[in-house]
Amino acid sequence: MAAAPVWSVDPRTGKQREQVAVEATAHEVDAAVRAAHAVRESLADRTVRAAFLRSAADELEAAKESLVEVADAETALGPVRLGGELARTCYQLRAFAAIVDEGEFLGVVINHPDDTATPPIPDLRRYKVPLGVVAVYSASNFPFAFSVPGGDTASALAAGCPVVVKAHPDHPALSELVAAVLRRAAARHDIPAGVLGLVHGFEAGIELIKHPLVAAAGFTGSVRGGRALFDAAAARPVPIPFHGELGSLNPVVVTEAAAAERPEAIGTGLAGSMTLGVGQFCVKPGLVLAPSGAAGDQLVKSLTEAVSDTGSGVLLDHRMRDNFLAGVAERAELPGVESPVTPGAGGEHTVSPGFLTVPAGRLTEEGAYDLLLEECFGPVTVVARYEDQDEVRSVLSRLPGNLTATVQLSSDEAAGNGRGAEILAELTPLAGRVLVNAWPTGVAVAAAQHHGGPYPATTSTSTSVGGTAIERWLRPVSYQNTPEPLLPAELRDANEPGLPRRFNGRLER
Repeated sequence: MAAAPVWSVDPRTGKQREQVAVEATAHEVDAAVRAAHAVRESLADRTVRAAFLRSAADELEAAKESLVEVADAETALGPVRLGGELARTCYQLRAFAAIVDEGEFLGVVINHPDDTATPPIPDLRRYKVPLGVVAVYSASNFPFAFSVPGGDTASALAAGCPVVVKAHPDHPALSELVAAVLRRAAARHDIPAGVLGLVHGFEAGIELIKHPLVAAAGFTGSVRGGRALFDAAAARPVPIPFHGELGSLNPVVVTEAAAAERPEAIGTGLAGSMTLGVGQFCVKPGLVLAPSGAAGDQLVKSLTEAVSDTGSGVLLDHRMRDNFLAGVAERAELPGVESPVTPGAGGEHTVSPGFLTVPAGRLTEEGAYDLLLEECFGPVTVVARYEDQDEVRSVLSRLPGNLTATVQLSSDEAAGNGRGAEILAELTPLAGRVLVNAWPTGVAVAAAQHHGGPYPATTSTSTSVGGTAIERWLRPVSYQNTPEPLLPAELRDANEPGLPRRFNGRLER
């Protein structure tokens, strides 16, 4: 039976534009994985792979005009947004190149023998080695930063792992184009094209996670899809690490003092964050705990005005649009839920932003209102009006894990007066990134960044953004009583590579 064709689709009209490829067969997935596995030694030299990452950034920048044009045709995200995302992706590739050059990620530790210790310490030398072929599952909403050239791919290549990417069906033409660009960068350093494989199709994604030569996987997408792959990774004869980002509500707590001090600023800031990119960000604030009373009323008034002034937009595909419309309708039908600005269809192919309000007490017990504690992808948020701090604590205690959690404090509370520290302590167990007087949309590529969180935000404790994302694709190994000529250069006393390391308990840089 012939494989199904893969079409590029215009999200503005829902019409097919062109056939890009065909869905990969099990044989083709096997060939891509084996090709990647066969060339893993081409990434062994850190100098070569750092240069490859920099060349990848250069090649992407050189192809910016055509890449952005194709990306916009398939995602309707707009040239400005896509140009910024491509710039972020190139910055990320260069940042990982610098990490590879520095070498601290190898975690070199050397202990010389010590017979006086209890028990005695033999000669031990430890560092980290790449896992092997990494399967990367592209995201729909970031066609550059979380797709073929994104953080999972960049960090895996930086770790020395070849990659096979399962392209997202929302941007197949862009995926093919970007893969060609990255392979061109690899060729500049005599790295074979197999270092970056690309496959299309749902079944291909299943075959990929099951392949015995795939050593780990990275995923960004839905709870349902991610959990299915996570379970498949665990059910293999040899289970593998699965680093999945699945879903996040990203709660926001607004104190009564903050609402009284700056209701307009909080309302407009929330509107901008929840509608950014037509609400298609994984860190969109989806639940806001705001006070009842006059201060909260002013905040809701400001939010109403700002959201009402925000135009409709196109979602990434019509399936997402259908899910959004069904999701907001189901939520709005719950007793006690009101729609100051009704989210819904903005046109035949667009959606209009809006928000719902509900008494926070409705969310404190299990039942139909649990739906309001689930992510709804698109430009909508739920404002839960609380009567007291007990209701805030009760709602927070029922939330699943999140990528972010935010608190809006008054200036006095931010100075250490009031319940600021207490609220931070309540939010910290819920999320991987906790914000004060800011909004969660926008994830900086920085050494201290953590883009992850308790399940279902992610399936591991790792981050998919920032330098430490490289740690997902490495494992430690120790050599004991190994003659120096047989040791890797990184573990020899002379330290010819000049690596940061811990030598007999002393940190050397």
